[in-house]
Amino acid sequence: MAEAPSDAAFTGRPAPQRRSWLAGREATIPWITTPLLLAVLVAIWHSYVRVSGISPFILPGPGAVLSDWIDLIQSRRAWFHAGMTVYATLVGFFWAALIGVVLGVLIARIRWLELTLNPFIVATQVIPKVALVPLFVVWFGFGITSKVIVAGVLAFFPILTNTVLGVKSIDEGHRDVMTALNASRWQIFRRLELPSALPYILTGFEVGIVLAIIGAVVGEYLGGNQGLGHLLIQSMNGFETSQMFAVLIQMSLIGFAFYFSIGLLKRLLIPWHATGGA
Repeated sequence: MAEAPSDAAFTGRPAPQRRSWLAGREATIPWITTPLLLAVLVAIWHSYVRVSGISPFILPGPGAVLSDWIDLIQSRRAWFHAGMTVYATLVGFFWAALIGVVLGVLIARIRWLELTLNPFIVATQVIPKVALVPLFVVWFGFGITSKVIVAGVLAFFPILTNTVLGVKSIDEGHRDVMTALNASRWQIFRRLELPSALPYILTGFEVGIVLAIIGAVVGEYLGGNQGLGHLLIQSMNGFETSQMFAVLIQMSLIGFAFYFSIGLLKRLLIPWHATGGA
């Protein structure tokens, strides 16, 4: 049987496309589904603890964890440790971002520099960064410096690689047009290369800030007497499992705050790009 002609066949205009039910709801769905999923997971956790009779030493209930977390955020000592972790994370991330972006732009634009440094970059990437923490402690001591360096080293490589990828992804035809208009190297960088590479750079920032806080906490695990990592080790040594969960919650909240801050920065700097939430 012949298929009936569509309205477009009579009107000469394309038929309107059906809008997905997700259209216009992408921003609101996470605010609904995330609390619901979290509530389901907490309910499963609570039910398992009640039914199984597992020891609170192994797995405390969500009520005990919530109580310890409230006590934690009311403690000035805990805020001091959280502040030290935030400081090490931000300082390490700042230097990783600065060096990673500058070096990434240079590597992407200077071929001989890329050929020279690429073997060293690959070699340093395959080394487990956590294994370097004891060496940094030996070199820089148990103070904040070693934590900053660990945070910076972990954040550096995703920022560097994304910057190189972003600068290299620029259409050569666009660069030729800028050259034909007698644009200087600085104008080409400011008006073409930087805006085009910015989505890649900010994506590297998103990964880098998460790795930076991981590096800071790992540094606190292995040396020093400050930071949330040190507080977690103290809770473990005291066999305070619910306190350990409370510290983990605090770490997660700080990590979420950092990650969403980079997301907000993407919305402000690249609203025109798909990753910027346009």
